[in-house]
Amino acid sequence: MLRALGWVLLCCFFLEGIHISYGDLITCSGIVPLSYRKDRISITDFGGVGDGKTLNTEAFRTAIYRIQQLRGSGGGGTGTLLFVPSGVYLTDSFNLTSHMTLYLAQGAVIKATQDTLNWPLIAPLPSYGRGRERPGGRYMSFIHGDGLQDVVITGENGTIDGQGDIWWNMWRQRTLQFTRPNIVEFVNSKGIVISNVTFRDSPFWNIHPVYCSNVVIRNVTILAPPDSPNTDGIDPDSSSNVCIEDSFISTGDDLVAVKSGWDEYGIAYGRPSSYITIRRVTGTTPFAGIAVGSETSGGVENVFAENIVLYNTGVGVNIKTNIGRGGFIKNITVSKMFMKNIRTGIKVAGDTGDHPDNDFNPNALPYVNNVVLKSIWGVKVQRAGLMQGLKDAPFTGICLSNVSLQGSWKCSDVSGAAIEVSPWPCTQLTSPQHAVSCTNHF
Repeated sequence: MLRALGWVLLCCFFLEGIHISYGDLITCSGIVPLSYRKDRISITDFGGVGDGKTLNTEAFRTAIYRIQQLRGSGGGGTGTLLFVPSGVYLTDSFNLTSHMTLYLAQGAVIKATQDTLNWPLIAPLPSYGRGRERPGGRYMSFIHGDGLQDVVITGENGTIDGQGDIWWNMWRQRTLQFTRPNIVEFVNSKGIVISNVTFRDSPFWNIHPVYCSNVVIRNVTILAPPDSPNTDGIDPDSSSNVCIEDSFISTGDDLVAVKSGWDEYGIAYGRPSSYITIRRVTGTTPFAGIAVGSETSGGVENVFAENIVLYNTGVGVNIKTNIGRGGFIKNITVSKMFMKNIRTGIKVAGDTGDHPDNDFNPNALPYVNNVVLKSIWGVKVQRAGLMQGLKDAPFTGICLSNVSLQGSWKCSDVSGAAIEVSPWPCTQLTSPQHAVSCTNHF
């Protein structure tokens, strides 16, 4: 929360986004200006009933259509706020529109129906070529936006509940016909803010901005059981200028995973993820806290993560790719991370993830360079690190500084340097010739 009037507003520039310091709190949220909505409507104006039983699909779709009309008729020049009062509003999936705010009051819950037969199907993402889990199309996200701008999802920490257990069971029982829906997805959109909302039990990935720019996700809580399959927290995908801050995430898969397309489809689409900032995130997961990949075929660059706290987690930092991915992973910095009860502190690997089909090019090798990991501490860590590049494409510029973990290191086909690292890492990271270049990052 922003402090009271009188805070000093200091502006500075980091990467391509504007970072603002409110006193001692640095934030990148200034990349999306705050939107004031002159017009306000309530879901109850359109027949919405928050009894947890009535299906409110028509109410949501009619209200959002009304917002489109207000904008088109010359009214609502600043956009419209759709207010959801306290109560439980059961609904099918629905699309948002530009220049709107979806506002959940305290005690408000928007709950997804479990009628999977009524769930819309949409085309696969071109950078994936098919659904991520199953060939063909995919189920539309619960709350969806395509080609939008200036959209806000916020409130007084209301809840968006995906009721994902029915989807998880279909995945476990291998009865899924198409790829499961995300709880929220924005495609080809810009100027998106998601804040002060709890997301619970997503059927698949939770928040998925794909082909987007200028996205702020802050002050959110994301919850799913540790055994829920593929319930990633936040996945910026072929997107630029993304700010993720001040959030708690506890899910069954990676907390934050930066992606950019899958093998030959991602290579052909060629849209990287770039200028991603992750700051003050706390969480737990059986998988990775901060991840890049494994779908990185469009390239990932300029990712900055700091002040991360992880506990009871599989891997602290996981940079993962594979043969056939192509693309690049470069200029990745993770700083000021504390972890407790972790299987592997740091993992950088070129043998992770599957392929969409047999048409991937085994000669499309990823390029990994300039990965800086500094001020990372861990207790109850089983293995300090695993760094495994590719024989024909070694990972270069791996720089470790002020890293204190436990257990052993294992490395192959990597090069870089280590300064003040305990336990002392593998010989590939102790070359004096690389130490000079790495020192520039510390």
